[in-house]
Amino acid sequence: MKIILNLLLTLVVISACTQEGADAPRSDTTPPTQIKINIETMATGLEYPWGLAFLPDGSALVTEKAGRLHLLKDGKLSAPISGVPLVLYKGQAGLFDVALHPDFATNQLIYLSFAKGTEKDNATTLIRAKFDGKILSEVTQIFETNPHKKGTNHFGARILFLPDKTLLLSLGEGFDYKEEAQNLMSDFGKIMHLRDDGAPIEEKRHRGIFSYGHRNPQGLAFDKATNTIYENEHGPRGGDEINVLEGGKNYGWPKITYGVDYTGLPISDKVAMDGMEQPLLYWVPSIAPSGMTFYDKDLFTDWKGDLLVSALAGEQLRRVELKAGKVLKQETFLTELKTRFRNITTAPDGSIWVLTDEPEGRVLKLTPKR
Repeated sequence: MKIILNLLLTLVVISACTQEGADAPRSDTTPPTQIKINIETMATGLEYPWGLAFLPDGSALVTEKAGRLHLLKDGKLSAPISGVPLVLYKGQAGLFDVALHPDFATNQLIYLSFAKGTEKDNATTLIRAKFDGKILSEVTQIFETNPHKKGTNHFGARILFLPDKTLLLSLGEGFDYKEEAQNLMSDFGKIMHLRDDGAPIEEKRHRGIFSYGHRNPQGLAFDKATNTIYENEHGPRGGDEINVLEGGKNYGWPKITYGVDYTGLPISDKVAMDGMEQPLLYWVPSIAPSGMTFYDKDLFTDWKGDLLVSALAGEQLRRVELKAGKVLKQETFLTELKTRFRNITTAPDGSIWVLTDEPEGRVLKLTPKR
């Protein structure tokens, strides 16, 4: 009887996810891209690479979740850069994203997000440091989540600078703390809006919270032409999302969701509620979206103005074609590599760089075949 009840509850939730009234488009399967792509391996042997940022000279900084930062220049990977703080490396915890200050050319400032502490007491943390091309100096912690948590799941930790030189930092809800995503006194399940020194942006927002009701947001992207902020996040079993972020808005987790618990039991019987935002797009089944970039270059001509998403469980890269803010269609690519992808970034020259989520991870550069 218990098994039958669980199955019925699951079917009720899945049925609710397809009913009218929640207007977000659902995606199940997509065709592969028809564009022929060159794949160039830029680096190998990285222990679960996570973040990547391009320097003005065309080189790049790459993080390993294991706690190391490297410079990738002229096809060569440097030894680990000194000055990186000690990180908690276990489960989903580790060294995460790297970002450059918009004025890096003059101030040499970079930012790193990571898990700090122990398995029983940890926090998503943000530091700022100077990078002179060789080492980190003046390393300063400028943010950590409050409160701390137990466990090594759902840290978020993506960094995105905005045109006004403030930054957004995504924060997961810690998995076992999902109700805290709705609590404005907790940092869990939030997108934080910070000044470049870590001070919270308080205008019309509580404690620097830009948006709330998120699960595990790991992708942030910005469309300069329309000033649109995009975010993606992991759902539970189904219900991964892409959202258009607006300050002060509630994105629903766990009050509304298109997914179910890993046990098959429902998390909520609702996919929509007043005062809560609908996703731009949701995926059932999950693809586990990780990084995301808004493509605004000319190299991949047909992809200009689209979102590109890397996926872990889906073992794919995905193009979400947009027109006037709406999803037209989707395509997958690099599925033939049969590997998990942690991040995807647009390089200044328009090429696309991706990181594979492997113990011997790779940095790949993608260009179109002519």
